[in-house]
Amino acid sequence: METTILTVNNVWMMICTALVFFMHLGFSFLEIGLTRQKNTINILFKNFFVITVGLLLYALGGFNLMYPGFEEGSMGILKFAGFGITAPEGGMEFGYADGGYTWWTDFLFQGMFAATAATIVSGAVAERIKLSSFMLFAIIYVGLVYPIVGSWKWGGGFLDQWGFYDFAGSTLVHSVGGWAALIVIYFLGARIGKFDSNGKPQALLGHNIPLASAGVLILWLGWFGFNGGSVLSADPTLTSLTLVTTCLAAAAGGVSSAIFSNILYKNYDLTMFMNGVLGGLVGITAGADQMSPTDAVLIGIIAGVIIVLGVALIDRLKLDDPVGAVAVHLICGIWGTLAVGIFGEMAGLDQLLVQLAGVGIIGAFSVICATVIILIVKAVSGGSIRVSKEEELKGLDLTEHGMDAYADFRLNQH
Repeated sequence: METTILTVNNVWMMICTALVFFMHLGFSFLEIGLTRQKNTINILFKNFFVITVGLLLYALGGFNLMYPGFEEGSMGILKFAGFGITAPEGGMEFGYADGGYTWWTDFLFQGMFAATAATIVSGAVAERIKLSSFMLFAIIYVGLVYPIVGSWKWGGGFLDQWGFYDFAGSTLVHSVGGWAALIVIYFLGARIGKFDSNGKPQALLGHNIPLASAGVLILWLGWFGFNGGSVLSADPTLTSLTLVTTCLAAAAGGVSSAIFSNILYKNYDLTMFMNGVLGGLVGITAGADQMSPTDAVLIGIIAGVIIVLGVALIDRLKLDDPVGAVAVHLICGIWGTLAVGIFGEMAGLDQLLVQLAGVGIIGAFSVICATVIILIVKAVSGGSIRVSKEEELKGLDLTEHGMDAYADFRLNQH
């Protein structure tokens, strides 16, 4: 009987692992669609780099940095269990995770999460960062910062001991990536033409909105694995509830974002609709297993409004985020984490304060690390992490890669 339970649970976890992997195609499509065609190869290269190198870094040391096995009574801040991955004794047996999965499945599922933080940065810095600068930043951030932060909660560290709750990563994945994106775009500056001489934001239209739309739907599908797999078993009650709350929050986020955007700007903005869906997904991720369907809808509605206001705030600050990554992943990630203390089974002032403390500590650590890393990268990149004006205008596909994504097809190259 134990073998059957372990097999069923492990198969579900492997399916969820595949769904989270599939999300990287969604991120790629979304980034490509919302940017100009002359940078398509560059975006695809970065996304391939993130998932391949991210997984290798996680195997090299990230997994053992994130799950180091803190001793009882330790401060739970930093510990490293060694380089490489070797399944422990009993890691393939029922007793490893109460029959939820094997050790190898555990590694691979968590490894799929690791690369997401850098993928978030990829979209925000699109169309003007040096490829070498992005790669170096991603290596350090994914290799060190993400697993250290993850260890504080998921690895049994001090935030876990405090009672901080983040079911599938509104803060531990999305906000960690969002803080990095915010810092890098601050140092990077806006794309040429994004703001006019008076500082008014100008639309730099993406070249393939249908592809971006497909990316959002793929991400929504992938979230079935992202949140559903975070149950860490195929428990029918908890898994089905998690998938229901996830989908309801996504739907509510999209609808509220579309409506609120129309009220403010008097048009039906598809990109706001799409980012509203993603904002709802990010918002529910911290407490998907703790919320009722009504709670999920409310969280999604608020996330949708936050998306519209967040995008406007980024423009007002003269920051350039081509895909809305900061609004979606950082701001909605913060909202989703705080929502655990406002809605659902864990709601209460004490929990809200713990959630707030966790958001603040992780935010401060992420900002400091991202700033230090980008300054190091800037120093070793000849004093600039940005391509030249000529390279940016010509497009990174030709200048960085010597390739054209659409060799026989010309559209918006400006």
